[in-house]
Amino acid sequence: MDVLLLLCVLLVALPNVAVVESRKAPVLDYFEYCALSCRAYSASLEEFGGVGDGTTLNTRAFQAAIDHLSQYASSGGSQLYVPPGRWLTGSFNLTSHFTLFLHKDAVILASQDENDWPVIDPLPSYGRGRDTQGGRFSSLIFGTNLTDVIITGNNGTLDGQGDLWWQKFHKGELNYTRPYLIEIMYSDNVQISNLTLVNSPSWNVHPVYSSNVVVQGITILAPVTSPNTDGINPDSCTNTRIEDCYIVSGDDCVAVKSGWDEYGIAYGMPTKQLVIRRLTCISPFSAVIALGSEMSGGIQDVRAEDIVAINSESGVRIKTAVGRGGYVKDIYVRRMTMKTMKWAFWMTGNYGSHADDKYDPNALPVIQNINYRDMVAENVTMAARLEGISGDPFTGICISNVTIQLAKKAKKVPWTCTDIDGISSDVTPAPCNLLPEQGEEKIGACTFPEESLPIEDVQVQTCTYSRNL
Repeated sequence: MDVLLLLCVLLVALPNVAVVESRKAPVLDYFEYCALSCRAYSASLEEFGGVGDGTTLNTRAFQAAIDHLSQYASSGGSQLYVPPGRWLTGSFNLTSHFTLFLHKDAVILASQDENDWPVIDPLPSYGRGRDTQGGRFSSLIFGTNLTDVIITGNNGTLDGQGDLWWQKFHKGELNYTRPYLIEIMYSDNVQISNLTLVNSPSWNVHPVYSSNVVVQGITILAPVTSPNTDGINPDSCTNTRIEDCYIVSGDDCVAVKSGWDEYGIAYGMPTKQLVIRRLTCISPFSAVIALGSEMSGGIQDVRAEDIVAINSESGVRIKTAVGRGGYVKDIYVRRMTMKTMKWAFWMTGNYGSHADDKYDPNALPVIQNINYRDMVAENVTMAARLEGISGDPFTGICISNVTIQLAKKAKKVPWTCTDIDGISSDVTPAPCNLLPEQGEEKIGACTFPEESLPIEDVQVQTCTYSRNL
C-alpha cells in the first residue's frame, strides 16, 4: 500500500471534523479527505434549508444546493457537505465538477413515497425496464452527461429503505422498475468512495455509458434474500477500477454488463478495461463476480485479483444465452480465496431471461480466452459447472494452480463440462476431459496481463473542506 493510499485510509478512519477559530471569521467543519479532484467552493446542506431529523423531506434542499453550486463548475468546482443527521429525500441530480461529501454520522434516507421518484426512460441498450416494461424510477443519487463528479465521505450512509420496494416486487405491484441508490450515466471522471450503502431497492451502484470510473472503499449491505440487490454493476463502461470493497448482497456482488439482447447489440457499447481488486463478498444465492447476463454489447479485458468469496453461490460466473450476441473475452482472474461455495466456477449458456420475443435466435455470444489461476477454495459442493452452447462452444478456457477442497456432502462428480474447450494445469480435483491437464510445466499458461491499464495510474489527492460563516 503506497503512502498516499495509507493516508487516505487514515483520513477516513480517524475523526477529522473540527471547529477552528480565526480573527476574521469562525471556520466550521474543516476536514481533509482524498479525492481525484479538489474544489474551490464549499457549502453545507443546512445552508439551503436541509433538516436532518429523519422526517422532513430534503429533496428541494439537495437540489437547490446543487443547482446553486453548479455556477462554480468552470471556476474551481464545488462541494456539498452533508452533516450528521438523517436526511430524508427523494431522487436528486448531481452536476459537473462537483463533490458530494457525507459525514460519518450522516444518513441519506430514501423516501418511500413513489411521488418523490421521477420516472425516466429505459436505458437504450436494454429497451425496457428490468422489472417492468416501460420506464424506471430515477436513482436516489443520479447524474447524466457529467464531467468530474465525486460521491464520497468518511463512511457516511445511503439507506435505500428497500423493504417496501422488495415487497412490491414480490407482489407484482410495481408500475416501473425500482430505483438504484447511485446511477451515473454518460459521464467521465467519476469517483464513488468511502460510503456505506444499505437496503437498496434494487442495484446499488450503476455507472453506465461512462468512462474513467473509480469505485473505492465502499461497503454494501443488503439481506441475502433481497431481490436484485446487486452490489456494483459497471455497464457499457470503459476504464473502470473497483477496489477495497466489502459487499453482502441478495444478488451478484459485482455484475459486469453491456446491454440486453437486440437492444444491446444495436447500441454496441462494450464494457472494457475493467479492474476489480481487493473485493470481499458474501452472496449465498449469486456470484461474487458475474459477467452478464446482459452482455450483448460485449465485455472485454476484465482483470480481477485478490478476491475473497465467503458463503457464496459461485466465485466467477459467466451468464449468457442464444439471442444475446456480443462477446465475453480476455477475462483474467487470479489470487482468489473461496470459502463455503456451491460452485467455484460457473458458465451458463442457457440463461434465458430475454427483454422481449424480438431477439434474434441467430445472435450467438462469443465466449473466449477465459483465464483463472492461483486460487484456493474450501468447503465447495461442486468445483465447476461449465455449460457452453451447442454449436457455439466457449473456447480458450485456461485454469491453472487451483486447489479446491470439496465439502463432506459434495457432488459425486466435481466437474461437469459441455460445449467448452480449453486446458488446465495443476488443478485439484482433476478437471473434466474437455480441460486436459498440461502438466506443472504449463502452470503459467493462464496469463494475467503485465502492463497496467490507464485507470490503474489515476491517483487521488488530499483535499480540504472549510466553510466561512
